[in-house]
Amino acid sequence: MLPWVMRVSADLPVAVVTGGNRGVGREVCRQLALLGYQVVLCSRDLRNGELAAKEIDPDGARIAACQLEVDNSLSVAAMADWVKGRFGRTDVLVNNASSGYDRWATASSADLGTVAEAIDVTLFGAWRVIHVLLPMLRSSARPRIVNVSGEGGSIAGMTGGSPAYAVSKAGLNALTRLLAGELARDGILVNAVCPGWTEENLPWGRIGAPQSRTVAQAAASIIWAVTIPNGGPTGTLTRDGRPYPW
Repeated sequence: MLPWVMRVSADLPVAVVTGGNRGVGREVCRQLALLGYQVVLCSRDLRNGELAAKEIDPDGARIAACQLEVDNSLSVAAMADWVKGRFGRTDVLVNNASSGYDRWATASSADLGTVAEAIDVTLFGAWRVIHVLLPMLRSSARPRIVNVSGEGGSIAGMTGGSPAYAVSKAGLNALTRLLAGELARDGILVNAVCPGWTEENLPWGRIGAPQSRTVAQAAASIIWAVTIPNGGPTGTLTRDGRPYPW
């Protein structure tokens, strides 16, 4: 629960977090609010988003829920209009919405419909949201885009399995590099973060594994990429602020 803070101020930076109603996304919203951001907690199901926002911020001082389906262009456009109408600005975008982890599948026999759905959410979803928020990000004095990647998206570490997850996250990494190069002239830092597996999202059979992390630790990796200063690194893939293999 957040301490009491003043209600919405036009001076507060605004952070939009997709997939913000649970897990790492929810914790990112909490940590951003504590850092002084006005947070837009985006959720496919508005009721779930409202419940999460109220649990973190009972007074509604720093976190507002917004309905968003990243694989629906109309929903994405409506979210951008809502943010602009309510806050008039966007300073940070955290693309956290993602498809499920298809641990049972293999690339050699994958259901391509499942792969296409994952790409539509994880890659195209982030791309759609970036497009609609880019005008406001360009007007920010400290704009940041953080794309939440994952271990499975690291090409260096791929050995097979989870094709929908792996390909969609690898595509998100590629988008990060492209946008970082294109948006550098606007001062927009674009980075990808691999926050690591947490106890709640470890693939079956790995619960309690020594490499698992707390949700707070995973979210802190993302917060690092949000809070780097102007002129800081862009086009990177990191964990805990340190380079992670592409």
